[in-house]
Amino acid sequence: MATASRLPLRCWAEIDLAILERNLHLIRASIPPHMRYVSVVKADAYGHGLPQTAARLMHAGADLFGVANLAEAAAIRELSPDWPILLLSPLLPDEDRYVIEYDVAATVSSTDEVARLEAAGRAAGRPVTVHLKIDTGMGRLGVWHEEAPALYRKIRDSQNLKLAGVFTHFSSPDDDAAFTAEQRRRFLAALGRCDGIDLSALLIHADNSAGLETIAVAGPFNAVRIGLLQFGILPHSRSLLAQVQTTPVFSFRTRVGLVKRLPAGNSISYGRTHVLKRDSVVAILTAGYGDGLPRAASNRGHVLIRGQRCPVLGRVTMDQTIVDVTDVPGVCAGDEVVLIGGQSGAEIGLTEFSRWADTIPWETLCSVTKRVPRLYRTTLGL
Repeated sequence: MATASRLPLRCWAEIDLAILERNLHLIRASIPPHMRYVSVVKADAYGHGLPQTAARLMHAGADLFGVANLAEAAAIRELSPDWPILLLSPLLPDEDRYVIEYDVAATVSSTDEVARLEAAGRAAGRPVTVHLKIDTGMGRLGVWHEEAPALYRKIRDSQNLKLAGVFTHFSSPDDDAAFTAEQRRRFLAALGRCDGIDLSALLIHADNSAGLETIAVAGPFNAVRIGLLQFGILPHSRSLLAQVQTTPVFSFRTRVGLVKRLPAGNSISYGRTHVLKRDSVVAILTAGYGDGLPRAASNRGHVLIRGQRCPVLGRVTMDQTIVDVTDVPGVCAGDEVVLIGGQSGAEIGLTEFSRWADTIPWETLCSVTKRVPRLYRTTLGL
């Protein structure tokens, strides 16, 4: 009996690690040499697969990894015992000791966290590395910017904490330049009130792929956080790195399971939300919302079959999706279908796909489910 790994693929994602490495080199070439490259690989590296992508990013020269939780940090520790890791989310109290075990820099936003990590470091007999996060208007993590100097002093005066960085997070770098500038001003002002702080000895970071303006701003910034851009997705066209010609790493594909003819007037799929206006040939695809093709794309999205766009008809269902192939000659069961990516010179981009679902590329990538195998291309293409 064939094992699941040997069965033909019905729906899959392709990840080109050679392109990922090339993207990192292009981004690094576009920022000043002194800037440290913080590679954000949270959420399973935005659905690309954390172990595989982190290994290639290590090879390409990422300086530090940003993760969302300790499980992601542990996965990187299996690849390298000492590669720098920053935990971008808060620690739960019963996780404190593990930040020492995995040698991860913790994000600190409160006096309670300082006290807890001070106790954890004392118990372990070695200091805990931390980054101070300053809330300049995001309203999520971080100490409020007016209170940052007091929290800095608590870290400075502790016996078992080692300050390695200070950072903030912009809430609207893609559509509110004025507020982003105000957040940057608040951050710099807070740093200026931290008496005795040696900024040259710390990682100072505020910008990410969507709002990378550090290289155009005088100040202490010496690191940038790069997430989606390294995977070839430009967060918005006005980004300072919009001119960097990165290439998408990810494509999403399925196959035709059945081709059939239906008469005009016939309704399609659950709820009868589409009625055929002509005699039609339809293809039933072997993927649905159980794989990551969003239900919101019903009657809105398109796919590529034989290099031509074919509209989605009716509601996307859990395991199958119906598309119109009336105008595409020769479609047959087994044909490859592109959901995201290119085929015969045509392309459906991640941003366009996300618009059909009224969402953003970040969510789309994280929504491709675990039942979709990831296939990795590893040949060095530089």
